Amino acid sequence: MADKEKPKEFIIQFFSYVHLPPHLAEISKPFCDLANNVIMKLPSNSERSVALRKLLESKDAAVRAFIAKDQETQPPPVSAS
Repeated sequence: MADKEKPKEFIIQFFSYVHLPPHLAEISKPFCDLANNVIMKLPSNSERSVALRKLLESKDAAVRAFIAKDQETQPPPVSAS
């Protein structure tokens, strides 16, 4: 293994953005870059795992925020009867 190369984390696969259309890849890429930086610079421990998991949650929320419809144009929620 090269000096600066660390083993891949299982979670890193979920930061991939190559399959996304360009407008969504632009949102996802900074999160992928940061995830790789976290893996390269922090020791492998439970706190690093938490950091990556929360970063993934943030990435998912950012993508959803970008694609979300305006609430004013949404139909009212259907109540369960």
